[in-house]
Amino acid sequence: MVAKTGILYGISVGTGDPDLITVKGVRLLQQASVVAFPMGVGNQSGIAQTIISPWLISEQETCPLSFPYVQNEEELRLAWKQSAEQVWSYLQQGKDVAFACEGDISFYSTFTYLAQTLTYYYPSVKIKTVPGVCSPMAVASVLNLPLTVRNQRLAVLPVLYTLEDLEQTLGWADVVVLLKVSSVYPQVWEILRRLNLLEHAWVVERATQPGQVIYDELEKQSNLRLSYFSLLIVHVKPSDPHS
Repeated sequence: MVAKTGILYGISVGTGDPDLITVKGVRLLQQASVVAFPMGVGNQSGIAQTIISPWLISEQETCPLSFPYVQNEEELRLAWKQSAEQVWSYLQQGKDVAFACEGDISFYSTFTYLAQTLTYYYPSVKIKTVPGVCSPMAVASVLNLPLTVRNQRLAVLPVLYTLEDLEQTLGWADVVVLLKVSSVYPQVWEILRRLNLLEHAWVVERATQPGQVIYDELEKQSNLRLSYFSLLIVHVKPSDPHS
């Protein structure tokens, strides 16, 4: 008799506040025999691990997975393969594994690489995902602003965008979100200054986490030293509620 393999659940756990995980996410997280999450840096708890800690049950096994912060494709593929092997070792025992993913599971997510690697090496793997709150939505809530209204066009640019891409995007989008803006903030600030957009731009660092910081009046903030988890939102063409 062939043993039944477990199911890998990708659980979106939100951006920092443990209460932002969905009811379904908590239920599946607590039902799983094994809970996996990205390993923190320097033996510290990672963000996803910190978020889910209030929801875990003492009987559950935990499985920290190493996803190095590097650009080398060969090194990354090796890390994804090793993580996939760790997860598969539990699944083939019939144990369900819940992978806790910061933000939303489908939005620039580490889980995507794990799921794709598992599917490649173990085609019979069963994977289910649960959506959640991603950073642009969290930042809009923190700022108490709508992300978009009516027919506004939204653009979201990841960390590896070029400044030329940004200028082109500011030409057609009504609202632009820049993820992980810290590495290029001075250059972005100069572009927004030149286009007279600083008055309609905000930076939020570590949205919904205990260390959350909001920066407004960016015309006075040209040299911010931001952490990796910083997001900038600019309303290129602010909406008119009376139009």
